[in-house]
Amino acid sequence: MLLSDYVKYDATGLADLVKRREVRPQELLDTAMAAVEAVNGPLNAVVATFEDEASRFVREELTEGPFAGVPFLLKDLTAHYAGQPTGAGWPPRASVRPADDSELVRRFKKAGLVIFGKTAVPELAMDWTTRSRAHGVTSNPWDTGKTAGTSSGGTAAAVAAGIVPMGHGNDGGGSIRVPASCCGLFGMKPTRGRNPVAPAGSTWQGMLVEHALTRSVRDSAALLDATSGLYRGQFFNAPEGGQFSEDVDRDPGRLRVGVSTRAPYGATTHEDCKAAVAETVRLLESLGHICEPYDIDLPDDGWDAFETFILAEYATDMRLEADVIGRPLTAADFPPMLWDMIEAGNQITAVDVNVATTRLHRVAAAVTSAFDRYDVVLSPTLAQPPLPHAAFPEATSMRGHYEFYLSWMPYTHIFNINGSPAMSVPLSWNADALPIGVQFAAAPAAEGLLFRLAGQLETARPWADRRPPISIA
Repeated sequence: MLLSDYVKYDATGLADLVKRREVRPQELLDTAMAAVEAVNGPLNAVVATFEDEASRFVREELTEGPFAGVPFLLKDLTAHYAGQPTGAGWPPRASVRPADDSELVRRFKKAGLVIFGKTAVPELAMDWTTRSRAHGVTSNPWDTGKTAGTSSGGTAAAVAAGIVPMGHGNDGGGSIRVPASCCGLFGMKPTRGRNPVAPAGSTWQGMLVEHALTRSVRDSAALLDATSGLYRGQFFNAPEGGQFSEDVDRDPGRLRVGVSTRAPYGATTHEDCKAAVAETVRLLESLGHICEPYDIDLPDDGWDAFETFILAEYATDMRLEADVIGRPLTAADFPPMLWDMIEAGNQITAVDVNVATTRLHRVAAAVTSAFDRYDVVLSPTLAQPPLPHAAFPEATSMRGHYEFYLSWMPYTHIFNINGSPAMSVPLSWNADALPIGVQFAAAPAAEGLLFRLAGQLETARPWADRRPPISIA
């Protein structure tokens, strides 16, 4: 299959070609590998491939699922493919090969996806751009001098450039939505517990959720249909029910939309990001929706509580990593800032964590109360357009590390705290031809409503034909 033909299809379209026997799964895999060869060099998005294993899967295990034969990439974090390293951008993990697939990977395979490689992540997912000692810096296909976002930046760059029509991502504070915004993709963060997060079970008390970055809305919805559902190995499970792929073509009705460009905890929002929201408001109103200014008032101590909670969770993660690596971890295993975070997390007591968690429940209450008044809340996804690589400093203090977080991506984490679904939608590009995503959030378990709205927006203002300069198109 020619690359120029391959890139015309989303995952649903490729699966239909396979079903109609117009293309063979092995041919799609060969094309995806050619796409890696064609565009990965300037992007550094795909950091590992396992073509022989993928071909074996096609021959011996391929199912007739909804995405049978479609090439797919895993973010190199949390999602284990048996026998292949899950490196997390961290040198000590490079040789660790999980014996079993994680539950989400089992569900991807059952859906018929042909997984053939891994995408870049920040080192241990603790940077605000996608860079690591293991793999270097990942670039944005719209402008290789700019970030692809964090921490699913490798997947975002690969999907935007056309290597695959969709790829795995996860999101603990914005890591699906942020790179989707940077790279002009659709990025849905599902409700807490909608998808399995095994083997971790309850990472960050369910704030970390798993799903994908896609070029089309229908792919995101159909994939969530294929992977969501009860998993006994985790504390948090979203309510069962619903067919999200059917929601994409349904009328969302006349929605009440609360609109905010005031970033949580005082960050300054760039005029390009405000302009994207204003442009989206005009589109929404033309579609019959009611838009009103609305800012969520958060508790003053909410950010400090979030920071305390994450430091404790991160130190916990690293204690568990020592068991995986098979030896005690030391400062030599980490960049200095990450070691400082681990040390700080180890000083936090159980009481500190419980106090922080109680305060985060107040944040969750404030966020969720917005949906008593509005069907959805609209904001920028990011406080700034995609930043140059040089704008991301090598942090010298934890305070500076988190201050930069708030200056860059303040809008996303609040919906991880309360567990709402939230999506970044690629409706705007600025004068520099860089994508500027807008974020919509809805009440917990209301993905169906977001998919209905996203489908309407995609029809009204299609983005599928917009291609970045680095692309197989």
